[in-house]
Amino acid sequence: MGFTIRKAETYKEFLDFIKLPYRLYRDNPYWVPLPLMEMKKRLNPSKHPYFEHATAEMFIAYENGNPVGRIIAHRNELHEWYYHDKTGFFGFFESIDSKEVAHALLEQAATWLRHQGLVRMRGPMNFSTNEECGLLIEGFERLPSILMPYNPPYYADLLESFGAEKAMDLLAWEINRDTIQLDVFYTMADKIRQKFGARIQLETLSVQKILEDTDTIRVLYNDAWSENWSFVPMTRREFIHMAKELKPLADPDLLILARYDGQPAGFILSIPDINRVLHKIRGKLFPFGWLRFLRGLRKLKRFRVLTLGIRKDLRYRGLDVLLIHETIQRGKIKEYEEAELSWILETNVRMNKPLQKLGAFVTKKYRVYDIAL
Repeated sequence: MGFTIRKAETYKEFLDFIKLPYRLYRDNPYWVPLPLMEMKKRLNPSKHPYFEHATAEMFIAYENGNPVGRIIAHRNELHEWYYHDKTGFFGFFESIDSKEVAHALLEQAATWLRHQGLVRMRGPMNFSTNEECGLLIEGFERLPSILMPYNPPYYADLLESFGAEKAMDLLAWEINRDTIQLDVFYTMADKIRQKFGARIQLETLSVQKILEDTDTIRVLYNDAWSENWSFVPMTRREFIHMAKELKPLADPDLLILARYDGQPAGFILSIPDINRVLHKIRGKLFPFGWLRFLRGLRKLKRFRVLTLGIRKDLRYRGLDVLLIHETIQRGKIKEYEEAELSWILETNVRMNKPLQKLGAFVTKKYRVYDIAL
């Protein structure tokens, strides 16, 4: 096969890079395209605060003048500071079903990271565990939820034949009104309330409140997630950027803060799964996609639990159970019918066991790989 790989340096190459999935997934009934304008912003170093502590290079593969693969190699200096290791990353990986093309792209990324003095390449990460990460390895015949990746089954073989080894699996759990075991969960919640009484209070957040009190929520987020595998703290600018991105999507009734003795102790953030609407408009907001998008939002019956975190010193008090219980209660009132809780580390027994008791079931599995450089 005759193909070439080059850096995406010109504007045309940049457009080829972001448009490639539209070409590869054109006939895939499960892929959900993001609007191109969103992808342009995400990959623009002047608009995404990730690049304030990271450097990256985009590579694209061409065959007969047509793009057939892509990858980003990126170095996260915040990760290196936090873990004191020499791990680099790759993300936004796409390829035709060709080991030649995929391996050449991976080798380009690996070479770039080697030149940065790094000894391990981890991914897919777009760009860190605070955003999309992992390669879908189970659940191909379901639509991905908002801010979760999708890829065809052959991608795992492309990576593993290059020498990629499993680093961690991430689980997507689902609950719906037909399978949920509310009695079990209500009993658990009642016992926690009896034990801690008025020491625990739950209150509704709003994205505006998060923006106004950024440091309180950000510090809570970074503390809650600090011991999670491959976690990297969010900077203030990254947290504000995320909140602004979520603001037009958020259902304020699904953003809940827990206080313990009056102090912020944990939170749960859920958002309507707008992928169900984006899938129908195929990522095209113009000229009439906006109207279909807004109409579709009003009919959404599914949401995704985006993140749940409890302060380290207040774990094992059942705050996570109360936050999930409150989210379920509010979801029922608003007539949501199902929810995805994603992602959760396969090793996170403290979260996975209660979800099993709740009647949740794993619908998708994502894998993050390590590649020795």
